Amino acid sequence: MRVSILGAGAIAYGVAAYLANSGHSPMLWSPSGQRTKALAAGELLKATGDIEATVPVRIAKDCQDAIANAQVVVIALPAYGHKMVMDAAVPHLIDGVPVIISSHCSFAALYLSKRLAERKVSLPIVVWGTTLVTGRQLGPTEVHVTTIRQKLDVATLPFKAQDEGYELCMTLFGDRFVRRDGMLAIALSNLNPQNHLGIALLNLTRMEKAERWSQGGSVTPAVGRLIEALDAERLAIAAHFGIAVRTVKEHFSLSFHVPMGTVSEMNQEMDRQGRGGFGPTTIESRYILEDVPFGLLPTVLLGKITGKPAILHGSGVSILSAAYGRDLKADNDILPALGVEGWSDAGLVNLSREGF
Repeated sequence: MRVSILGAGAIAYGVAAYLANSGHSPMLWSPSGQRTKALAAGELLKATGDIEATVPVRIAKDCQDAIANAQVVVIALPAYGHKMVMDAAVPHLIDGVPVIISSHCSFAALYLSKRLAERKVSLPIVVWGTTLVTGRQLGPTEVHVTTIRQKLDVATLPFKAQDEGYELCMTLFGDRFVRRDGMLAIALSNLNPQNHLGIALLNLTRMEKAERWSQGGSVTPAVGRLIEALDAERLAIAAHFGIAVRTVKEHFSLSFHVPMGTVSEMNQEMDRQGRGGFGPTTIESRYILEDVPFGLLPTVLLGKITGKPAILHGSGVSILSAAYGRDLKADNDILPALGVEGWSDAGLVNLSREGF
């Protein structure tokens, strides 16, 4: 299939390598055009780690070119780029061509649904609870894929297209998808923000001093307990909606292939297996700049709507805003465009199943 990937970071490169290695035809679009210059000149994309392949990847000259002949569009870049990329894509999207958001956060699917409704365009929006791969770019033509996730939560907006979205993901990426009960379940299934809060907050000095440190190995018992307490807040909100979501321990076990235990024990095992990765070496990290405004803040909002306050999530937003000397909440450009302050839980449930 012809799959256009909007983004050109490590996740986009990893997805492109996976698709090309599986016989599909991926195309990358870099909003700035800078990262893909060498690939556009004809160099091959080299993947190492969990994907070992050197493959050709098509490069789009602009967003219109990326979408023009695509059978599927994948949005694969940090959340702070979602609105910008969606605004660029909306004028070119047409009825029936699915859009996959990897990974979904901050009700971005509802923003896209709203913009498409303004154009009277109808298409399935497929949302993932996390990314297909983890990894890092080693250069303009090389990506190291640390992990290909064994299980990945998926849902489709509107809900009536759920089967279509699931089958599409299976066709493209194999038998690794778990259907969840709608977009709201996915919104409550992205564990990266809560996990990164615990990891980054309690290792902030290491990040600021640009130390090289083991992320999995640094999830000590104290860090693990904070992550487990954050998880309890998320699970309470999900229970209010009657939604079954994966626990943080289930997430680590299924995503990183380690036996169940405490969060700390599981991360230590990941580290022993060489899958623990390395933590950020700068405070200008997506662990903060993406996950606080686009991950923690929506959970805080859901806590207010449901009467299940996410106190630790909200405290993390406030503490890190103080540490950074700026209001990180203001970085979220999606929630204000949706008018979320006036939502009720019943209204949110309906929107999450039907869209605009």
